[in-house]
Amino acid sequence: MKKGSDGLSLNIIELAETRPCACMHACNVRPPFLFPDLHPSAKMRNQGGGLGGEQKHLCVAAMNNDTTTDECFCYDDNGKIAVGLPLVFNFLDNNNDTCLKAKGKTPQEDHDFDPEDEVGDGASCPAEIKLKIKKSLLEFRCKVENAILGNFLLGKPDETLTPKEIAVAREQLREITIWGVPLLPSKAHEGTDVVLRKFLKAKDYKVNDAFDMLQKTLIWRRVNNIDQIIDEDLGPESGNSGFLCSRDREGRPVCYHVCGVIRDRRLYKKTLGSDIKCDQYLRWRIQLVEKAVEKLCFREGGVDSILQVFDLKNTPMQGTKELHSFSKKTLVLFQNYYPELIHKNIIVYAPFWFYTSQVLFSRFISQRNKKKFILARPHKVTHTLLKFIAPEHLPTEYGGLRRNNDDDFSSSDKVLEVKIKANTVSKVEFPVQELGVTIMWDVTVLGWDVTYKEEFIPDDEGSYSVLLQNQRIDGSSTRNSFYISEPGKIVITVENWTYKKTKMFYRSKARTTVPMFILLS
Repeated sequence: MKKGSDGLSLNIIELAETRPCACMHACNVRPPFLFPDLHPSAKMRNQGGGLGGEQKHLCVAAMNNDTTTDECFCYDDNGKIAVGLPLVFNFLDNNNDTCLKAKGKTPQEDHDFDPEDEVGDGASCPAEIKLKIKKSLLEFRCKVENAILGNFLLGKPDETLTPKEIAVAREQLREITIWGVPLLPSKAHEGTDVVLRKFLKAKDYKVNDAFDMLQKTLIWRRVNNIDQIIDEDLGPESGNSGFLCSRDREGRPVCYHVCGVIRDRRLYKKTLGSDIKCDQYLRWRIQLVEKAVEKLCFREGGVDSILQVFDLKNTPMQGTKELHSFSKKTLVLFQNYYPELIHKNIIVYAPFWFYTSQVLFSRFISQRNKKKFILARPHKVTHTLLKFIAPEHLPTEYGGLRRNNDDDFSSSDKVLEVKIKANTVSKVEFPVQELGVTIMWDVTVLGWDVTYKEEFIPDDEGSYSVLLQNQRIDGSSTRNSFYISEPGKIVITVENWTYKKTKMFYRSKARTTVPMFILLS
């Protein structure tokens, strides 16, 4: 420790060689180490002496006890500041039992902090957890930087290569990306830290484990040519067993996996009939997830995860040994090579036998990923999905209002909600005064254990009411339309004679149309 001329206490770290800085600034120095014990290539020394006129770069963590602003500086041997990086930590007296407190932000406001994070060192204070997370991220960035510039991120270089070929491989490695995000920290890409944090979080912020996971992921993607998998034609047989559909309430892409289609023995043999077909089906599943990842935004505050819905309705129980093996392989693959890219896995219409097989699958899933699985009971499917997906984005087969190739409504049409109490009758009215228009409406009720009626009631008391629909509905959403030839209103009546409250979602619009009898006359 040494006092500088400006009265700051300086921890000086001598760096082994000059390399681009990983501190997100364009300085020509090695990545700054805020903590000297983070990296084996850094060692503590006192400033002054021993430089021998040779230009060396020093990273200095400056802590000013008299002010409220702390900064990290990159110094050269002449004491000239190359770059300044504000720190978010206010270092308190080491003799106090208080945690290192973050300045200016609450835990909820900081993007690094997650209440579910388990750092593993018995840290109970949110500020201390944040400090460990930032410390791990900094060490991880430096480790990745060294691996890329040292040409060993993808393993030990081939010794048979010529020096020219090694130089070319080194330059190619500097441009390496994952999910479209450059991995070299000194490139200062806004998504690099977001991606690195995902690997850290998957390994509970253990840097060595996260680096090993990143290395294996990159090797797996290169060996299997994953970066070009989206352009591959993997056959139409698998197309009905999965699809991307809209986004959830937070803007995440939603990926649906429909397992019931393999009940068809012909399709079952085409997808899972042999090891080669299983590998091709798995590759199609990876392609589907890669298409969802393409829609993500790896930046601070951006949408960087996807939501998956697994529909197990009509999934066969007998003769599904290949299916169980495929499911286990898929779970392990996405856990190892897509860390923290899956926000939640919602399983709907699960048969009884699935709950017993889940015990076997749980052995291959980490504790962190187990928390991401949600089992929705059959009568709670729509209710569970609506917690994550708005009704205008939820497909009709799951109780939502979204239809494929819908020319009448779009996701921008406003959806209204009506709460229906137990043992009550609720009504919704659409007054229409304009003549010569067709009014359309879209309605869905949670559970549909109600009596549903639609009718047109004219304003003229001498006219007759028109009953459009009156029945007990069990199923998906319902849509109807009516041509308005006189002023009146559409009245929708929902009778809930159960002891449970429910909800109704609806939307409507009017469109000018010409009656068919006029066109035919």
